[in-house]
Amino acid sequence: MAMLRFEKKYRVRGGTLVGGDLFDFWVGPFFVGFFGVVGAFFTLLGIALILYDVAHGPTWNIWRINVAPPDISYGLALAPLLEGGAWQLITVCAIGSFVCWALREVEICRKLGIGYHVPIAFGFAIFAYVSLVVIRPLLLGAWGHGFPYGIISHLDWVSNVGYQYLHFHYNPAHMIAVSFFFTTCLALALHGSLVLSAVNPQEGETVRSPEHEDTFFRDTIGYSIGTLGVHRLGLFLALAAVFFSAVCILISGPFWTRGWPEWWNWWLNLPVWS
Repeated sequence: MAMLRFEKKYRVRGGTLVGGDLFDFWVGPFFVGFFGVVGAFFTLLGIALILYDVAHGPTWNIWRINVAPPDISYGLALAPLLEGGAWQLITVCAIGSFVCWALREVEICRKLGIGYHVPIAFGFAIFAYVSLVVIRPLLLGAWGHGFPYGIISHLDWVSNVGYQYLHFHYNPAHMIAVSFFFTTCLALALHGSLVLSAVNPQEGETVRSPEHEDTFFRDTIGYSIGTLGVHRLGLFLALAAVFFSAVCILISGPFWTRGWPEWWNWWLNLPVWS
């Protein structure tokens, strides 16, 4: 309740990008806004299309349901609703919903008077999704290259694409992305464990301050990035991981069609070996 009373200070009119005061209101702790309404519309329409497609499928098993993209033969054309057209419309709804959510975050940031770090970070996730279902299929010339909507079917698609390039983990952008993912986990695990150890002292000892945390890392590894710096580092590492994840699939197919181990032949062909 204390947090809700604090939030009331910022629930003021203004800061909206579209619609003015039309949807400038809150429902409990949630801001609505124009983009909240439009985003809800896209979400409900997308769910309805998923249910419609699944209703014409062979199963309601949550693990097995599958909304597949159009066949490769359709190219970039619109497909009949039950032959991939539903997938196309669901993709439009998903992008619309994601973008509306990000723009709603922008409006909240404007109301709170803070930076746009959250919507920018979410924008990287949107880019990763769009790269898989829009940009890469456009570059390859067919919507059928997008991934299907389902659980097992999606995992099968990931596995098949990986084997299509022989050993996908030899993809250099994939290597960079995985490195950033692991480094993100390492950096934030170090940060989280340090905070927990500082605020949960042994019985009889006092809670430690950020100065103690900085001193610990200076004594341990010779450098402390600081309380603000570690969050900036975590944001950078996470966004870099998402960005290179998108890059690794975008270059697979449109720009490289052979097995990824073959890409590394440039190393074997360096003059130094001869």
